[in-house]
Amino acid sequence: MSSALFEPIRLGGLDIPNRIVISPMCQYSAEEGRPTTWHLIHLGHLALSGAGLMILEATAVTPEGRITAGDLGLWSDQTEAALTRLLADIRRESAIPIGIQLAHAGRKASVHVPWESGAQVPLDEGGWVCVAPSPLPQAPADRLPVPLDLPGLARIREAFGAAAKRAVRAGFELIELHFAHGYLLHQFLSPLSNQRQDQYGGSAENRTRFPLEVYDAVRAAVPPQLPVGVRVSATDWAPAGLDLDTTIAFARALDKRGCAFMDVSSGGLTPVQQIPVGPGYQVEFAAAVKRATGMPTIAVGLITEARQAEEILVSGQADMIALARGILYDPRWPWHAAAELGAEVRAPKQYWRSQPREYKRLFGTTSIEQR
Repeated sequence: MSSALFEPIRLGGLDIPNRIVISPMCQYSAEEGRPTTWHLIHLGHLALSGAGLMILEATAVTPEGRITAGDLGLWSDQTEAALTRLLADIRRESAIPIGIQLAHAGRKASVHVPWESGAQVPLDEGGWVCVAPSPLPQAPADRLPVPLDLPGLARIREAFGAAAKRAVRAGFELIELHFAHGYLLHQFLSPLSNQRQDQYGGSAENRTRFPLEVYDAVRAAVPPQLPVGVRVSATDWAPAGLDLDTTIAFARALDKRGCAFMDVSSGGLTPVQQIPVGPGYQVEFAAAVKRATGMPTIAVGLITEARQAEEILVSGQADMIALARGILYDPRWPWHAAAELGAEVRAPKQYWRSQPREYKRLFGTTSIEQR
């Protein structure tokens, strides 16, 4: 029995052994942008999960672009060296392809970590000045962000390009640009957060201009075979906000530029969003982008069951399935999915003896007797 979920796929010059993606998941556990032993443990065990691709959490391209002081960063020789060491340690034990999500938090920066309230950090307690397309706060009690002028936009474009070059040197095999969840590039895309009067605001064409410039800067900074994709929020789930039609037009513009994939999420921009959360509630957006553009798409959002994931792929709604909370809860989700769907999955040889007798070829190996 063949399984669509365990078919290989190629993005750009990268071969991926199956369609399961470990989504970027912020851990808020870095030190001055550098990964810690927590990242080695967290990413190390997920690298043994059998997933086809793992993408590191949102990694800030500048210090002020961090959501919290505990965010990963890639803006200096020190952060680059630390991520290089982390990748080398993981790769000694796992062949999983590894990507990185490059990000800038914009007006959502300078907050406490979630387990310490998540509220904005005052300037006199270590917080920092946030930037945004327009002087509109994320929440009414937040400080007004400073609107980016043209030199400021140029600095951020250049920071994304420089971080992309560092990512390549560090050994990442894929780059995802974070244009979703209310962070800086999403703030440019949405009319709720972008009220500029210059060439970067107003019409949908103008609001997409800076995100496209950032994509172009990253694409130009890395080798042509390295896949560069984009995560978007397809809708703000709020009146007069970003909608699916604008997202599809944006995806078409990215497709013309050679964008390797679209990772389609939603929401995150405004506290007034109304999201009808349910199983697979965001899949329809990935399907719409795929229908309109033909681009490889990643579906996300309460995809928790193997047969649910399989049906999304078989029906042509998406090309890959991304897991976040689900794979934290069950780090062997790909093993269990492969067993249920009659497929094989990669597993470290040290674990081959865990293969249940009823799934003798789950790991693609012959049975190993207990000693």
